[in-house]
Amino acid sequence: MRYLTGKNGRKKRESFMTYHELYSEACMDLMASGCPEPRSDARELLFFVTGFDLSSYASRMNEQAPDDIKEKFYRMLARRKAREPVQYITGTAPFFGYSFLVSPKVLIPRFDTENLVQEAISFLRPDSRILDLCTGSGCILLTLLAEAGEMWGAASSVFGCGSDVSEEALSVARANAARLQLDADFILSDLFDNITGTYDIITSNPPYIPTPDIRELDPEVQKYEPFSALDGKDDGLFFYRRIAEEAGTFLKDGGRLILEIGHDQADAVMKMLAGHHYEEIRCVKDLSGYDRVISACRKEDADGNNKDTSLQYVGCTE
Repeated sequence: MRYLTGKNGRKKRESFMTYHELYSEACMDLMASGCPEPRSDARELLFFVTGFDLSSYASRMNEQAPDDIKEKFYRMLARRKAREPVQYITGTAPFFGYSFLVSPKVLIPRFDTENLVQEAISFLRPDSRILDLCTGSGCILLTLLAEAGEMWGAASSVFGCGSDVSEEALSVARANAARLQLDADFILSDLFDNITGTYDIITSNPPYIPTPDIRELDPEVQKYEPFSALDGKDDGLFFYRRIAEEAGTFLKDGGRLILEIGHDQADAVMKMLAGHHYEEIRCVKDLSGYDRVISACRKEDADGNNKDTSLQYVGCTE
């Protein structure tokens, strides 16, 4: 990296910098700021500003970066050095092969949540009705609708409804539906309060972090992601209790309830569901081997008793 010395004797960046020098400087700055993945972050921000991919960067890395590109890049870099998530800086996040709009009003879609989507896909039918609680960006619901379109095309009549307690979050979800050219209903509702009808699949990634644990999270999460989307109250199980108690009214006979959970919450959530007339209750582990998703079937026999309330743990597929 090159510097010029001004009249006051202070060093300043030389106006001539290549793209590679910009990237290298950003890596060092982000590393010094404690960012856990400085190279990945620097590359993503530089590619966002320039429109490069790996191939175009490799062919142009030694070209001089224009001043307007540098200024925009440095502004974004300053935000990342303050530990603002890259996804909020760029305004987009990848999920299940799709690109979603995000803002600080919604949680950033995470790779772990793709396990929930994969579980739900296994129960999708061409005429399924899906309800997604705590929908946030809409990434779960909209991915399921997009995948249904991929599987059945014009034959798909899958209906999707997403609910959230935040109107600002619903605005992001609606923008994502428009971006992906998908039809979905979005309803302002505290879980089931404003929900009507019945569904074949109910999904949710509810707030599940115990309140005292939030202050221990990484700065990217603690400082920037919406507290209401993180806070699972004292023990992290508040919303699971409500869902276990109320979801059965909105599930069709044989309908599936599919929930993301914290890595240490499987036993508690599975026992809740077993106590509320669910069967075929199972826990699906993520690729790291952590408990990640609970799947259960709401179905009663003629006497109103559960047929099968055994609890199953399912490992990831190699």
